[in-house]
Amino acid sequence: LCRKNGNPVAENFRMEEISLPDNVNEGQVKVRTLYLSVDPYMNSLYWPRPHGDPPTSVDPQLVDGHLSYFLGAIGMPGLTSLIGVEEKGHISAGSKQTMVISGAAGACGSLAGQIGRLLGCARVVGICGSQEKCLLLTSELGFDAAINYKKGNVAEQLRETCPAGVDIYFDNVGGDISDTVISQMNQNSHVILCGQISQYNKDVPYPPPLPPAVETIRKERNITRDRFMVLNYKDKFGPGILQLSQWFKEGKLKVNDGLGTPVLLVVAAFQSMMTGGNVGKQIVCISEDSSL
Repeated sequence: LCRKNGNPVAENFRMEEISLPDNVNEGQVKVRTLYLSVDPYMNSLYWPRPHGDPPTSVDPQLVDGHLSYFLGAIGMPGLTSLIGVEEKGHISAGSKQTMVISGAAGACGSLAGQIGRLLGCARVVGICGSQEKCLLLTSELGFDAAINYKKGNVAEQLRETCPAGVDIYFDNVGGDISDTVISQMNQNSHVILCGQISQYNKDVPYPPPLPPAVETIRKERNITRDRFMVLNYKDKFGPGILQLSQWFKEGKLKVNDGLGTPVLLVVAAFQSMMTGGNVGKQIVCISEDSSL
């Protein structure tokens, strides 16, 4: 990927074929790619940068053999959602807090809403881009309400679905939607700044500053809005994986990963994900055979 502004297009990618040696020497390992993850943050990788270490002791039994879940709900998106809500959401069970999630049908958003409920939020409302996604959130993932930002006035719908205001905002998108949500947040509320996907195709700093009027509201109401980086919490990865796995096995955490195949779909999957085409985690299946 080599571009600074605009949506990703096929010309930004290339495919290369290489031959691997038959012999594996001492100190080397040969691996087979089973699944490829497609995520918004990749759009900002214009130079090589280190990635977080994978969770240790990854046992297929944790996900009942669904290995792709380690790229989604029981992997980095799940950890991002869980740790983000725990560290930046300040949920207090029994205090009747309302949580709003933008990008709510995406990999992190669809999990964050469920996790907010599990940790004690009284009301969970999602914002997404289609009626199909809204129905998924309310009928399958346990959201109390969902707002289609492409249909109707978001501010009005937010007032209707969050009559007591917003206490916690899990922000995946930034831009106009986030400005609208922050304008309806309560005193001493909290923004979990997970992502700003609406800004990733623009040459702007991260996180982008709020408009002056919204920033004034944020300061007057003492709304926290700190950048959240899950890689700063590596010590919580192990316990987090176990908690997510337990919720999954108990049926409390629903998993929705959009599997695509074959490898030629990687570019199409990335383009679709960056324009809101995915539901849940976007994963491309390369090979279902785990034997080497």
